Amino acid sequence: MFSNVPLFPEQASTVAPQVDALYFFLVAVSAFFAVLIAIVVIAFAVKFRRRSATDRPAEIHGSLVLELAWTIIPFGIAMVMFFWGARVYVTLQRPPDDALPMFAVGKQWMWKIQHLEGRREINELHIPVGRPIKITLTSEDVIHSFFIPAFRVKQDVFPNRYTTIWFQATKPGSYHLFCAEYCGTDHSRMGGTVYAMDPRDYEQWLAGAAAAPAPAAAAAAQGPSLAEAGAAAFQQLGCPSCHRAGSGALGPDLGGVPGSQVKLTTGETVVADDAYMRESILNPLAKVVEGFQPVMPPFKGLVSEEQIMQLIAYIKSLPPAGGSPGAAAPQAGAAAPAPQN
Repeated sequence: MFSNVPLFPEQASTVAPQVDALYFFLVAVSAFFAVLIAIVVIAFAVKFRRRSATDRPAEIHGSLVLELAWTIIPFGIAMVMFFWGARVYVTLQRPPDDALPMFAVGKQWMWKIQHLEGRREINELHIPVGRPIKITLTSEDVIHSFFIPAFRVKQDVFPNRYTTIWFQATKPGSYHLFCAEYCGTDHSRMGGTVYAMDPRDYEQWLAGAAAAPAPAAAAAAQGPSLAEAGAAAFQQLGCPSCHRAGSGALGPDLGGVPGSQVKLTTGETVVADDAYMRESILNPLAKVVEGFQPVMPPFKGLVSEEQIMQLIAYIKSLPPAGGSPGAAAPQAGAAAPAPQN
């Protein structure tokens, strides 16, 4: 399926040169010392070989300079590796604030990708060149790994947990997408293609125009935005009956909750991030909000990972309590079944 993958894929993202520079530095240092040690071993074996049965080597008392050299030099090189590697790692782990959010769910054996605007894809991902992309990842079954060699990015994808990956394409083209974690019988077939497009072509593709290669355009499906789909799921699940503003509500009003500090009945405070909201949907009794009773039923097994992402996107679209309704998605007067109870 991917027999034409080059040994060294082209550098097609902003972080690719950084990753390659670090990688080749590590290879160069390893190769240098491997050759140096091999030469020294051979030279010493020849020079200090035993020449007769009575041959005895001269006593060596050591050299402080030599011992300091072979301690300080490797330590310095190791520190260069450490700090350089840490810098690249931090770059890879901290997406820019203006990154375009997308969502991907791994499933044996495919990648299901959702754009905020409503476009959905399977084993294909369309992105604009020159803009940071942040993808929130999760799995419906086993551990997968989202890997784009040309971008030099890879992130493990776990069930019951969110991870993120980000990159910024620098040149238009099509690039391989792999699952880099053995995930079952057809693991080797779990791959796809990333289409990096000119921003104008990407906007046309989002709008439904066939600006992308024909197979990719045919694979994409247009639907409601992520927040709109979340609003529909929210209504279907009957969440507005509890999560609403005003006295007597069984659950908190969720407007403005994402990213805020939430105080629990245990007295501790947690950040209402995506992982917290996901847990609150599936297992609401795990972290009960202060001032509310643990009456919300668990939704584990009743909603898919895609629906959870939609619900979270909907919650994020809600205006803060008392804010302007115009800032919310359709049906924003209701709330979703997340930060509790």
